[in-house]
Amino acid sequence: MVVEDRRPTLLVECKLRDRDIDRGLRYLKQRFPDAAAIQIARSGQRDFVTPQGIQARPAVEFLRGLV
Repeated sequence: MVVEDRRPTLLVECKLRDRDIDRGLRYLKQRFPDAAAIQIARSGQRDFVTPQGIQARPAVEFLRGLV
């Protein structure tokens, strides 16, 4: 979780491989709807956004976007 001014701005869940969106991440996104939420997978291939606005991406793609 990345926090600015005591408010979450980014919620990240890390997995080894593609999985359904984690229950805890869904809960946090519901509790903090303005925060971006992403689930990354080290050996993942799926890249999508849920109706709740949670993004799932391969870790490589997520990390490329940071540089």
